Amino acid sequence: MTKPSIPVGIICSQHGPYQAMGREILKSAMMAVDEINEQDEFDFAISAHVRDPRGIISEYHTVCDDLIRNVGVEHIIGCYTSASRKQVLPIVERTDRLLWYPARYEGFECSDNVIYVGASPNHNVLPLVRYVLDNLSREIFCVGSNYVWTWETNRVTRELVTAARGRILAERLLELGESAVTHIVDEIVRRRPPVVFNTLVGSSSYDFIRAFHAATLAAGLDIPMLSCSLCEPELKIAGPASAGCITSSAYFESIRLPENQAFVARWKARHGAHSSPSVDGQSAYVAVYLLARALQRAGTSDIGEVRRAAAGHRYNSPQGPVWIDGSNNHCVLTPRLAVSNAEGQFDIFWEAEAPVKPDPYLTQLDIAAGPARDGTLPNAPHLRVVK
Repeated sequence: MTKPSIPVGIICSQHGPYQAMGREILKSAMMAVDEINEQDEFDFAISAHVRDPRGIISEYHTVCDDLIRNVGVEHIIGCYTSASRKQVLPIVERTDRLLWYPARYEGFECSDNVIYVGASPNHNVLPLVRYVLDNLSREIFCVGSNYVWTWETNRVTRELVTAARGRILAERLLELGESAVTHIVDEIVRRRPPVVFNTLVGSSSYDFIRAFHAATLAAGLDIPMLSCSLCEPELKIAGPASAGCITSSAYFESIRLPENQAFVARWKARHGAHSSPSVDGQSAYVAVYLLARALQRAGTSDIGEVRRAAAGHRYNSPQGPVWIDGSNNHCVLTPRLAVSNAEGQFDIFWEAEAPVKPDPYLTQLDIAAGPARDGTLPNAPHLRVVK
């Protein structure tokens, strides 16, 4: 018998300044869709309806509207940047649909109509800044793309560094897709900051990484670069210049879990031995499985029933155990720190002892207390970082 089909929208840019990551998200999402459709465990098939906004922010609203009005989807997977998510958010809330958002993001948002599958700031920004404060420096030079991901990430970083009696040396921003990075690199070489925090997105980041590497090498400087987003496919795009970047993420291809080793083997069989999954792509894969399992348990695609069925369900994903915190629709994840190597991979040097609950508003963080000797930041029952 033919399984009944459930339409699911997938929104990710296959063209434009961050097309590389959009394509990775699509590849991972479709891999999960195909796997689910072949499994007897599920009594339905997912019919994927893919839309390409081409990296044009206003187009995200347009394609989302098309999926809802003309296709009738109740569930949408995708969006890479926070700017694109915020274009989609009003329409999914107004029409009561559910967006399964795969990307790590800046936090300070919570919607009944979004499942936040990617890392919250307490999963990536906090571990990275703690490590820097404890091991590298209390002075940071920030460079990023001029939109909400960088604004909020820099704000949280500034709060943490200032509380530790450090300082942000500069915050330099470029428009999405901007390739004119020379003036920023020249300033870095001139000022010689102890560390550089890179929150650039897509092609801007790759151009900066290459220019930064060439300029610091010529000047005889060894300045560590930090990131909360760099992933294996981007290491290949940026080339050898990307080696040595300290990155905070919930997923790396080098995670030594049986679930990840099996996932990577299936990925390479599908996309080639020299390809690598990305953190946001793997998160899209996880999002499809979380959705499918919730649909199976709920017995309906109704978003209220699916949301209730999804909350608290543990999935042993490639990145480790993942489940949705029903109190805020964000995922419980395991933070990790790694450094990129010359082979286009990451060497993991730290990971949390257990999965960490999401804290998108940082309500459990008392910044005023500052970091302890072990690099941790104590809890507090009140909000210390505010929007």
